[in-house]
Amino acid sequence: MPATTFNAPNVYLSKVNDELVIHQGVNPNRFKNADKRILIIGGGVTGMTNAWAFLDAGYSVTILSDRWANPENRITSQIAGALWEWPPAVCGSHTDVISLGHSKRWCMTSYRAFEKLQKMFPAEYSEDLNPGIRMRMANFFFDNQIEDLPSDLEKMLEIEAVHDIRGFKRDPTLVTQHAVNQKAGVVDSYQHISPVIDTDSYMDWLRFLLTCKGAEFVTRKINGDLLSQEDDLLEEFDAEAIIHCTGLGGQELAGDKTVYPLRGALIRVVNDGTKFPKVKEALVVAHDYKKRDDDGGIVFIVPRNDNVLILGGLAQPGQTELDLTLESPEVIRMRERCNKFVPGLENAEYDPIAPFVQGLRPVRGRNVRVERELRRKEDGSSSRIIHSYGQGGSGFTLSFGCASDVQKLFEEMEMDV
Repeated sequence: MPATTFNAPNVYLSKVNDELVIHQGVNPNRFKNADKRILIIGGGVTGMTNAWAFLDAGYSVTILSDRWANPENRITSQIAGALWEWPPAVCGSHTDVISLGHSKRWCMTSYRAFEKLQKMFPAEYSEDLNPGIRMRMANFFFDNQIEDLPSDLEKMLEIEAVHDIRGFKRDPTLVTQHAVNQKAGVVDSYQHISPVIDTDSYMDWLRFLLTCKGAEFVTRKINGDLLSQEDDLLEEFDAEAIIHCTGLGGQELAGDKTVYPLRGALIRVVNDGTKFPKVKEALVVAHDYKKRDDDGGIVFIVPRNDNVLILGGLAQPGQTELDLTLESPEVIRMRERCNKFVPGLENAEYDPIAPFVQGLRPVRGRNVRVERELRRKEDGSSSRIIHSYGQGGSGFTLSFGCASDVQKLFEEMEMDV
């Protein structure tokens, strides 16, 4: 459907106490720095969110990517589970204390942004192109008492202490309150309200928003180390800085050998209540180590929108091929784990539009990288590249927070000139 069919979203971002905050109305900073251009490399949720932030800070923005979100050949951001989680995520691997500290700050910036967007554009009422955000109850189940699981206990207590995370309740009887198999083996649980993003809707809406704000989109693949071609790119696009957000591309573009893929897959089924009781809340088995297999052993059941339920999850480090099918052994096991958790789920019909999706989460060694390029150029001068990659399975959860820090790094770079 042509973009002209829709009304331009009357929404903008600005920094409030070093945090990106969403506002509704006319942006007072529009065109403030229009004579300065920012080059964003990467068309996923991280790159597009950074583009939004810089556009609303008044800069001209060019986004360069070899692929864009589309329903036929989905990019990684469209395949994401996109259930907001307090770090570390269920399928995450980051344990670095400093990185987790940043992630906890970043995730709350995003929580507040998604919650405000949902209030501005409620998915069930808006007739225009919609970001597809829903605030849903998310339930996390455990096969041991949480007190016997130190890392999970710490995470739960941190969530309970954050005022902005709504609806927190620790209740071991949650399993009996849901359409969950009472023999699933879980003995403890807690819940809270989380943003859930319909990734196809959100990425479409985000591109439309950026188009309305004047972003330029260039379809092109960049190969090789960015540092060696930085000056040429800055000159070609008449840009002040390069914001690098290519996820796994960090292996090549940033010369970062710590970046690796974490393969994931999701089954999509019809969630209309005819074949099994309609699932309206997210159901996640967050700790299942005794039953884990080579797939990661995760149960991840989340309503994608009002009609589609996604089933996961798979976490396969180092697997680079997207060659899984519904008949692959690990996918069959993933489906069986979910079937055993929700009675009747085995009767679910596949989503006719996209029954199965798979992708590679971009993970980086110990931590997410949001920092300026530390290497010097050949002439000894400082680089004007800022990196934001390695968010793994938490791209949506960290998107606004990471973009906020990228802007701060750019402001510091400007003061160095």
